[in-house]
Formats: sequence, C-alpha cells, structure tokens
Amino acid sequence: MTSTSSGCLLVTVTGKDHPSITSRFTGLLAQAGAELLDVEQVVVQGRLTLCLLVRLPDTRGVPKELLFAARELGVALDFQAVESPEAAESPVAARYVVTAVGRALGARELHSLTSHLSEQGALVERIVRLTHTHLGSVELHVTLPPAVDPEALKRSLLALSMRDNTFDVALQRESLFRRSKRMVVMDMDSTLIRIEVIDELARAYGVGEQVSRITERAMHGEMDYDESLRQRVSLLAGLDVSVLRELAANLPLTEGAETLVKVLKRLGYRTAVISGGFSVAAEALKARLGIDHAFSNVLEEADGKLTGRTVGPIVNARRKAELLEQLANQEGILLEQVIAVGDGANDLLMLERAGLGIAFRAKPRLREAADTSISAGGLDTILYLLGLTGRELQEVS
Repeated sequence: MTSTSSGCLLVTVTGKDHPSITSRFTGLLAQAGAELLDVEQVVVQGRLTLCLLVRLPDTRGVPKELLFAARELGVALDFQAVESPEAAESPVAARYVVTAVGRALGARELHSLTSHLSEQGALVERIVRLTHTHLGSVELHVTLPPAVDPEALKRSLLALSMRDNTFDVALQRESLFRRSKRMVVMDMDSTLIRIEVIDELARAYGVGEQVSRITERAMHGEMDYDESLRQRVSLLAGLDVSVLRELAANLPLTEGAETLVKVLKRLGYRTAVISGGFSVAAEALKARLGIDHAFSNVLEEADGKLTGRTVGPIVNARRKAELLEQLANQEGILLEQVIAVGDGANDLLMLERAGLGIAFRAKPRLREAADTSISAGGLDTILYLLGLTGRELQEVS
C-alpha cells in the first residue's frame, strides 16, 4: 500500500466482542499518527462490528500492525480506500428519521419498509433497534436527495403501513426539536380512553339511536360541530348526574395510556387533555393519571340532573388549536416542542398547530393530514417516536 496525504481508509473489524478490541485498534492508529474522521460500533448478539474511517500520513506498515492485532484478538479485518468525507458528503441532502413500530418486526416487514425507501430514493445510513426484549421498533436514519419530496414520502409510507396493517411508520426531520419535545396534548374520547362518553350516556338514557343519527349527519357535513353537540346534549336533559359521575370514575383507558403519561411525567414533560367531551370525565382522568391540564365542555346541572345545555365556549376544532397555543405560551414552550394526539376531524387544527401531530387509530382523512399516525400499537408507541429506547423506558417506568 502506498502513502497518501488526502485519501482515506475505512477499517472494518468484525468478530466476537471483547473489551480490548476498540482500545487496541485505536491505539495502533494513534501511534501511526492517524486522523480519525468517523467511527461506528455495534454489537449484535455478542458479535461486534467496528468501523473506523481514518486519514493516514503514511499507510506503509500500518495495515500490517492492524492485521497482527486482528489475528491475536481472533477477529476479521478489512481495509477499503474511500473518498474523503468532504468529497463524499452531499451538503444538500436532508436528514430524516423513519421510525417503525409493530407488535413484531420480522424480515418481511423490514424488507417491505427498506424496499419502499429505496424505491422512493431515500438512502438508509443507519438502523437502530429501539425495543429491548423483542424486535418491535427500529429507527432508520436516512438522507433524502433534493429530488425526493418529504411530503410525498410521508404519504407513501402512510399508504404502506395502511396496506401492511401490522406496523406503523413515522417520518420526522432530524433536528434539534425531534428529541426535545416538552409537552404532549391529547384528545380524550377514543384517544386517551376507549369510548365516546356522550354515546355511553345516550345509551344509558335510552337515546342512543337519536344521538348516533345526529353524529352521522355532522360527519356528512349536514351540520357543524357546535350545532351537533348542542343537539346531542339536549337529548340528555333530565339524566341523573350520578350516571355521568359513575361513568367518569370507571373510564376504560386506551392501551398504553398509563405508561405514556407515567413516563412523560418522569421525564418532565407537561401533559394536557383538550377534549370536545365533558369536564367531569376529563377532570377524573386528570386526577387519575396526574395530567397537568384539562379542557373540555362543561355540562350544566340543576337539582342533580343535566339540563341539556353546556356552559361556556364549546371546545370545537378551532378552540382546541387556540387552547394548545395558549398552553404552550403559558408554559414557555415552543410549538415545535409540542406533540398533539387525536382521532377525529375535530382534532385536525390542533394537530396542525403542534410540532408533531399524531393521528391515533383515526379515520383515513385525519391520518393523511397528520404528521404521522398510529394504528397498530398503543399510546405508548409515541415514546418510540421521541427516540427513546426500550432500555431507557425501563429506567424511567
């Protein structure tokens, strides 16, 4: 091997892991006056792969010393001349993170995902396993050439996850704010809890079908949200308040809700419920889970009965977005550091206002509009979107 002053050498070490491997090779390179430009090491099931990108003042004799060390340590060694990082790196390539989460990610799922990324022009630089006990979540660090539209890629990844239906995929720009979120705002009905409170109250009062018909009309655009809420609430006039309080005391939490809030609290996040549901239920959840803020519609009561009216402004789509922004300002948190989670059209503006909007088990329309969606997993899936690993979650749960 001839001497070089500008070329680089990629040194790759593979074999059974041993505590002295990294120190031995870096020591030899240091003695040779090598400039270390990049390093990556990973151990999978006790097998190590160590990559060292170096620039050597003189390569004569150095590879031989490295080969002797490899033989002594019982590992394989490979050399490859490569371009210098300055020449190889594209300054215009945008960096993104693709997070895949499922019950289990096998070869079929990863093949489907990586093939899709390749077809779309994304370059996978690194894959990191996030879950600890099983392969349930991985993080792929990718670069997107200028010709690749991130929005188009996001939509295609959504279509892939909807088609596969066994794992969720999120695309996020790799930036300072990805792992520095500070507040999570959640819808309540069919998001934080598994039910729609108004539907349960209507069934208990014998007006379930009437309420459902009004909901259906609103979904088809025949009336706005405010009017549909007023009409549905009016059907509850005369319902004993004890029915509402008993329901609120026994709300069925969505899978992963308790873990999500517990971990967020341990990490110092602020949490909030912003719901088009009812305050008795929202306040019960706030107390039960230790959530910091709760905003929702207030049902008017008189003589222990519901009057069929609400008190104060209706928490509709616009109000939800306003409350999110007010909370962020109040807490001194940038909107880019806020995560919003919801399942319905009433959550769309709130999700758009947040730095990361997540459609949770939502209808296709909201899933397409949100930054990302979760359908295969529980609410605790959100923790992997923050870049947390299974080992880290064990430390704080």
